[in-house]
Amino acid sequence: MTQKTDQDYILEVRSGNVNAYAILVTKYKDMMFTLALRMVGNREDAEEIAQDTFVKAYTSLSTFKGTSKFSTWLYRIVYNTSLDYIKKKKRVILSEHIDEIHEASIGTMQDAMSYLEAQEKKETIERALLQLPEEERVLLTLFYFEELSLKEITEIVHISYENVKIKLHRSRKKLYHILKNVVEPIYLSHGSRK
Repeated sequence: MTQKTDQDYILEVRSGNVNAYAILVTKYKDMMFTLALRMVGNREDAEEIAQDTFVKAYTSLSTFKGTSKFSTWLYRIVYNTSLDYIKKKKRVILSEHIDEIHEASIGTMQDAMSYLEAQEKKETIERALLQLPEEERVLLTLFYFEELSLKEITEIVHISYENVKIKLHRSRKKLYHILKNVVEPIYLSHGSRK
């Protein structure tokens, strides 16, 4: 039995099967939320933006031509919705992204320490990303966290392929320097205690 593609579900939705759209929402909701969160830095706002994206996508589904992947089309909508939100709010973007620790997922003390170290690294990267301008944050998120190709990114942000490569390279360098300035002092302060 062959697995249905996004296009199969889209055809079903266009034929009146609303449940097929629920499958697409379930498939892409985490990706949409992640991009919105990286752009606006607030969980509640990101959830609202992701929901708005799916409503907009549903009402515009008849305009989806299928020339790009459905996920790329969705990314473009969430990107624009996030930009509109930022413009409307005109406020400083602060991160309230705090992951919850589920006690059941932590078995032994060693697992707990590894988990906390991974969380600390993740939070350090999140804080560093928030120090970058919005466009650079988006490019790094799409390329590294969402693992989109450069071609897909050009379709989402409407920047030329070469420009995306250049901006991504510069963004990586900036992120490296931000992380270096955060990590080196911690390492040096730990080393001086010995």
